[in-house]
Amino acid sequence: MEDIQKIVAKPTRELPACPVETTLTLIGDKWKVLILRDLLPGTKRFGELKKSIGNVTQKVLTTQLRQMEESGLLIRTVFAEVPPHVEYTLTELGRSLKPILDAMWAWGQEYQAKNDALS
Repeated sequence: MEDIQKIVAKPTRELPACPVETTLTLIGDKWKVLILRDLLPGTKRFGELKKSIGNVTQKVLTTQLRQMEESGLLIRTVFAEVPPHVEYTLTELGRSLKPILDAMWAWGQEYQAKNDALS
């Protein structure tokens, strides 16, 4: 039987008074938004995330995932097998950001359509 270790962190930093600033503190980085986008459909391994996100370095992706884990947005599951692997899944809190990403998608689509019409 394989050993599975789920790691759930609790937010430890003090948050800004402004709710918009709080949101930006948690997901204001380009890579974090793309990680959220890629994890909304379900669990992914590190390599899958790196491949789907594209131009991110391994070090930056690792840092972003750790920060999101510390903020309680995702869970890291470590499988103690050979070779070892790690999976990432959004928490309920992380999934609650879906409406924000949906709004960003809709806005971006509208912007692209307007921009294409000007070309």
